[in-house]
Parts: sequence; structure tokens; C-alpha cells
Amino acid sequence: MTTANTVTVNDLEVFADRLDPKRAADIYKEHGALVVRGLMSPYIERIRQDIELAAKEALALYDKAVKTPEGWVTPDHTLWIPAPKGFSRDKQIMVLACGYKNSAAAFMSALDKKCLDIVEGILGADVELFMDGQCLYKEPVGGHAKNLHQDVAYFEHRYEGPVGVLNYCVDTDLNNGALHVIPGTHRLGVLDHIDTSSHLGLDEHEWPWERALPITGKAGDAIFFHVKTVHGSKSNFSKASRPVMIHRYRAANDYVVVTATSVDKRKASAAAMEQAKKENQQGFIVRGRRAFDVDRANAPA
Repeated sequence: MTTANTVTVNDLEVFADRLDPKRAADIYKEHGALVVRGLMSPYIERIRQDIELAAKEALALYDKAVKTPEGWVTPDHTLWIPAPKGFSRDKQIMVLACGYKNSAAAFMSALDKKCLDIVEGILGADVELFMDGQCLYKEPVGGHAKNLHQDVAYFEHRYEGPVGVLNYCVDTDLNNGALHVIPGTHRLGVLDHIDTSSHLGLDEHEWPWERALPITGKAGDAIFFHVKTVHGSKSNFSKASRPVMIHRYRAANDYVVVTATSVDKRKASAAAMEQAKKENQQGFIVRGRRAFDVDRANAPA
């Protein structure tokens, strides 16, 4: 297994202005991670504007937050979690309500040709979007850390699972929450996760930050990561927000079999794994086509 001790950021990175999609896909397949410098630069200023407008809307709805098992949700569907000690209020934004359904810039960036060329090289000819875009938002001066984890703990798929593409919306360094990855961990299968302050994560004694490779970058840089690659990000200690926009893509015939945000929910969902296909999951096709599936066509919505 490769690790951050032997793999450097230079081993993972390519550049959008001289992109070889096949080489990029090969890097991803080998390491479970890929960095494409400048991939989202054409879209990022508008995405950032939309994100900050959404943050203002969410903050205006703060008093209307409703408790849920994952934290609190405001009427715009922003997810809030407990704020750290010394924060200006008791809740902080975790997942901001900004994605394909309220930001054209976010949606258009998910259709970027160079991005899809890489994804097709990884997943094959028929590719669909999974989810509606996700904005993880670290507020200034203490915004939440996301413990090292695998995304497969949250949404395990029947086949390969989704390719995640995390896009920096601001210049991002070790002070404001750069993404950390552990190359090669996509080969380890599904690891045991525990409940943490930011939902499912790995035991920090077994998976300390020192094992992970930090990836700093400029606004517009994109980090591709396998659904089983261990990754996470520390708190934002800067005086400005640190948002990212995440796109996820999967093969058109793939689907979720286990979904959860806690250990108990994961156990319950895993017990019903064989019923998952009946949910008739489908996303927007962004490459190729969707072959007709009789079983899915007859499954209840």
C-alpha cells in the first residue's frame, strides 16, 4: 500500500492547461487521489459569489433551525453542527445549501469537459451525477474540522462508487482547512468508523493526521478522490470562510446500498442492503447514455 510517507503532492498533480486525461485517470487509479491545478478556474469566482449569498441567507434563518439527528437544519436546508468553544454562537454551518438547484455556476462546472474526460477515463463511457453538488463550508475563526474518514461510510455503492471532485473556492492552506488524503487507502476496503463531532470518522488514535498528506492550493484547483480514500480537513483558523464545492460522479448502473451518518444508522442500513435497488436511484447522465433496466423500471419509486 502506498502512503503519504512515500507519495508527494507532485506525484498526484497535473495541470488543466496541459491536461492528458488518460494520465490523470491513471494517477487516480494508482493512488486513489488526483490534483488538477486550475481545473475550475473559469467558474470559481461566480461559484464563490453564490456560496457567500447562500451563507447570508442561511445566517438570516439561524433562529429557525430545527433539531435533527445530524445537528440542526434551517428552512433553506443548510446543515448546522455544534460550534466550538469560544465561537460567536452555539451552532456553525457544516453543509451549506448551495448546489446545482440554486447555483447555475456550480451546475455548469459539474459539466466541464476536461473534468468529465477524466471521470470517463476512470468510470467508463456512461456517467451520471450523484447528488446535487455539496458545499462544505468552514466558517471563520474555528470552523469545523472534518475527521479523517472514507466517503463509503456515508454512501456505500454496489459497484465502484462515486468519484468525488473537491474544488477549492478560495486559496486554501494549512491555516484554513486544506484537504488531507492518505494515498493508497482506496485499496483497503470499507474501514470501521466511529461517531465523531462531524459525524462518521476514523479513530484518531489509529488514523492520526500525521499519516495524511495535506494538499494546499489556489481557488479553482480540484482534488479527485476515490470513495474509499481516507481524507479529511482540519479547522479553519483564518478570518475568512473556507468553502469547497464537491461534485460526485458514478457509473450509470451504480447505486447506493448503504447510507448513514452514524454508526447505528449504518448498521441498520447495511441490514437492508439487498433491498437498496428498489429505491430506483438515478442521476442526470453527463456522459454516454443509460441503458434500459427492466428491474429498475419495475421498482417502486
